[in-house]
Amino acid sequence: MSSRLRDRLERMLKLIEELKADASRGVPIIVEGFRDVEALRELDVRGRIIPAKASGRTLIDLVEEVEGLGKPEVILLLDFDRRGREWTGLLTRQFERAGIKANTNFWRLLSNLSGKEVKDIEGLLSYVKTLHRKAGRGME
Repeated sequence: MSSRLRDRLERMLKLIEELKADASRGVPIIVEGFRDVEALRELDVRGRIIPAKASGRTLIDLVEEVEGLGKPEVILLLDFDRRGREWTGLLTRQFERAGIKANTNFWRLLSNLSGKEVKDIEGLLSYVKTLHRKAGRGME
């Protein structure tokens, strides 16, 4: 495995560890759908993960749900495609209007690290597994 791929794997794993730490501290995570929730669970991310497109919720319903949790911050982890970028922008504005910090750092860094190889959060799991396989090590 090239040092570039090894470096990418290490940065990806570090970022996932930071995400897990924030989630375990109670920071809710917003994803697009149920498969994204499952992928994060398989990556051992615990805590409150809320699928944005579940049960026909509107953006306002989603913001109100997070407001009801009484948390000052929410992590936005929507897909990396055009629609995901649009939703991230809309949700960021809505949460900020409600006085909740919309953390898009993980979304931005994961998107930059994976490049065009991952288009959604559910694809992150297989991408990490592929990097592990190329490194000659199993999922830790």
